[in-house]
Amino acid sequence: MSGVIQSEQTTTKYWDALKEVMDPEFPISVVDMGLIYNITRHGSDLEVEMTYTSTGCACMQWIENDIKERLLKEAEVEDVKIQVVWDPPWTTANLSEEGKKKLKHWGVSS
Repeated sequence: MSGVIQSEQTTTKYWDALKEVMDPEFPISVVDMGLIYNITRHGSDLEVEMTYTSTGCACMQWIENDIKERLLKEAEVEDVKIQVVWDPPWTTANLSEEGKKKLKHWGVSS
């Protein structure tokens, strides 16, 4: 495995790819929900640091599988490791502006 390749330019495409992965409870991407904290590229491997809205989220495995499946569609990606972190905890402040608009549209937020 080669060294860490860490620049916004090298991970932007992966952030964009994860905008296609939807939260199962709301029609909002995991990126716009603010669940993804960081993406690091190590050669052909990616490490995704993420959280959930609660420790009791019933969809954890489903979301992680969807994230891995989507990122593995990128030709240069051979493996995806997901690290779930609880610090800092998720709050509504994590929502992107797009996420806030979508929640408001669905009547979940004001």
